[in-house]
Amino acid sequence: MKKHASDPDLEAHATGIITRHLAHRPKAKKMWALLSKDPEVQTLWRMANYVAATKLGMNDHGRIHATVATASALTMLDLLEGSSFTPDIITGGFGTGDDAALVVMTAMLCHDLGNTVHREDHADMSVVIVLPILDRILPEIYGDPDQRIAIRSFVLSAIYSHHGIPKPLTIEAALVCIADSTDMTKGRGRVAFESGSITIHSVSALSIEKVEIKKGEEKPIALVIHMSSPAGIFQVQEILAPKVRAGPLGDAVEVVAVTTDEAHAAGNAIVSGIRMQGGKFVPLKDGAGRSRKSAAHNR
Repeated sequence: MKKHASDPDLEAHATGIITRHLAHRPKAKKMWALLSKDPEVQTLWRMANYVAATKLGMNDHGRIHATVATASALTMLDLLEGSSFTPDIITGGFGTGDDAALVVMTAMLCHDLGNTVHREDHADMSVVIVLPILDRILPEIYGDPDQRIAIRSFVLSAIYSHHGIPKPLTIEAALVCIADSTDMTKGRGRVAFESGSITIHSVSALSIEKVEIKKGEEKPIALVIHMSSPAGIFQVQEILAPKVRAGPLGDAVEVVAVTTDEAHAAGNAIVSGIRMQGGKFVPLKDGAGRSRKSAAHNR
């Protein structure tokens, strides 16, 4: 699959978000510096993308996807602050919010490295590949072996469940699972499709204009997906929503998909949008959410 022209801009924007979220988290900030510039990790990102994109014709599964998804995950983590959805690192007595951010960030950056072996069972292979990397890098941040092993366990658990099957067991793992599917702007959805083919996957993926991650009206997190046509609903219903429902954050996230003003003006909008309510989606009233002005925390 060809590289998107906007990928460098997406990566730069995501890196800025990550830097902002890590400014007050010294351990996570140090891990970001070590991991993002690690020669082994950089090569694994290139190889994961080679296997996924070049050999299998899939979408980006390399450094850019890892960076964009990490920005999403950290944004959602901060939105949970002050809610009843406290990271398991904290409730379990394993560390602080800084440690929770380190876990989410590390798992997100490394979740797809198993693609270097094969797409099949790549989550399992990611755990195998990432384990020695963690054992090499984590001692530079955690001197206490007990805490280091606990942090490693949280990271590996989040990587293993990032597809939602098996279901994520911790808040940190749920954030990784959901954020993986938020990287869907302009055809960057997490379902493979052959470049140039006309399928529900390709049409739906290319219908996603923007993903906003912001504070919800009734829940801590709102994911608002802006679509150029209602075909984008497929991505939301079949790819994103199951991951939201899979883990312990199902009741913490609002999912809304809305058609853009341009789509309405062009007559391309059959419906204004949809909202997830429990296990199903219901239509929005005309204009609901589409014209609402609010500050986005991401993209």
